[in-house]
Amino acid sequence: MTTDLLSILIAPERLVSLSPPIQSNIIRQARQAALLGYLEARIEKSLEITKLADTLLSAKVHSDYQNTQISWETRCAEEVLGHLEGPVALLKGAAYRALDLGLAEGRLASDVDLLIPKGQLVIAEELLKKSGWETMKSNEYDQHYYREWMHELPPMRHRDRGTVIDLHHNILPPTARLKPDPVKLLESAIPIPGSALYTLTPVDTLLHRCAHLFIDGDLHNSLRELVDVSELLSLYIRDDDFVKNLVPRSREMDLSGALYYALYFCRKLLNIDFPGEWLEELGKEGGAARPLTRKLMEIQFRQVVPGDNTVLQQISGWLLFIRSHWLRMPVFMLAKHLLRQAWRRGGLKAGGLQAI
Repeated sequence: MTTDLLSILIAPERLVSLSPPIQSNIIRQARQAALLGYLEARIEKSLEITKLADTLLSAKVHSDYQNTQISWETRCAEEVLGHLEGPVALLKGAAYRALDLGLAEGRLASDVDLLIPKGQLVIAEELLKKSGWETMKSNEYDQHYYREWMHELPPMRHRDRGTVIDLHHNILPPTARLKPDPVKLLESAIPIPGSALYTLTPVDTLLHRCAHLFIDGDLHNSLRELVDVSELLSLYIRDDDFVKNLVPRSREMDLSGALYYALYFCRKLLNIDFPGEWLEELGKEGGAARPLTRKLMEIQFRQVVPGDNTVLQQISGWLLFIRSHWLRMPVFMLAKHLLRQAWRRGGLKAGGLQAI
């Protein structure tokens, strides 16, 4: 059996029995992919006192600290924003932690993401400013980029604690070719027990992860995003409503292509099981399911898995980066934005780019 990070993600306990050089390589890749804490949380704790045990303990301390910090910041955000009109919904890691989902264990999360009605953005931003949060983007172009083209305000950092809040009004930019409806997402949101905040439904939570993975442009954490999708699938696959509603909801949210690829790679790379008719049904819509398109995506996506940073990896990362932005912006806007970013940064680097 091949020993690489993907094989260890499928069977984490195998890491313990590997030779030290192979262990070191897997640990390096897992740390690069922000998945070392994830592995630690899924490995038998009765390890002898070894270098591996010390490394995993360090990963646990780091992820536990971040999760504690996120829980605290979530409560702070609730105090400031919990009374806004319309649901204030936690997204991503903060939502997993608030719901005490298993996939939060060992997962690194550095900020609190919130989805709120667009009409509440100005009020929410002012409330956060009065409570110590400040915008992280002082550049005029960056401010314009976020406020006119993006699905979120510029990120805000607390002046004392250094923690970050992202206020979203949608899960994809308004300029994107795909058009998920944020009103429907919030109308379906579920109250968190004992909290004034909400989370998306299980189906919408998974679809959001799919959109973030294949359309949102952040390739540095692609493997971790895929692991999130696989964990959510494994968690909710026994829910009949989830199984029945996932594919129809993906069409309603204009995210069937992103769902197709997420399911395909979960099965292909992480050996996750799910109803076979999902891919068949989504495949009838063409596009993502065309053999050549799928093969090209597979070649590119495999290269995003942490490794030795080969030329092929760099090219693949760049192509996926361009693809994600192609889905998010009209051609002229995309060209203008990429040229401006290249000028500001002295050249774009494949694989680890953000939208700003």
